[in-house]
Amino acid sequence: MSDGSRAERVGAELLRELWQLLRTEVKDPRIGPVTLQEVRVSRDLSHAKVYFTCFPLDECGDEQAKVLNGALAGFLRRELSRRVRLRTVPQLHFVHDESVLEGERLAALIERSAPPPLDNDEDDGPDEPR
Repeated sequence: MSDGSRAERVGAELLRELWQLLRTEVKDPRIGPVTLQEVRVSRDLSHAKVYFTCFPLDECGDEQAKVLNGALAGFLRRELSRRVRLRTVPQLHFVHDESVLEGERLAALIERSAPPPLDNDEDDGPDEPR
């Protein structure tokens, strides 16, 4: 087995456990509703980047990243060490994932630039006999 697949499996496990911890154990009001998107673990399993978004999308980002990367990262890492079977739990680095916001922005641009649909009754095809 390659190291990449092990890192991916560990990332998937960490994602599940972090989601549970954030849902049940973390009561910090500064975080708000956070959605974990992905966990990318380094090949040597020493670091993990945790990509997250929060809602509403336009009120998300730096503040939540600061809180998550502060003392909360240490708490989450300690709790992970109790829940997952790894020799060492990777250091957690929370990164705000702006891909959802960027996708919405691009969709709005496409919608504005697309020509309006034609409303021609002639294009409906032949009329059925009555």
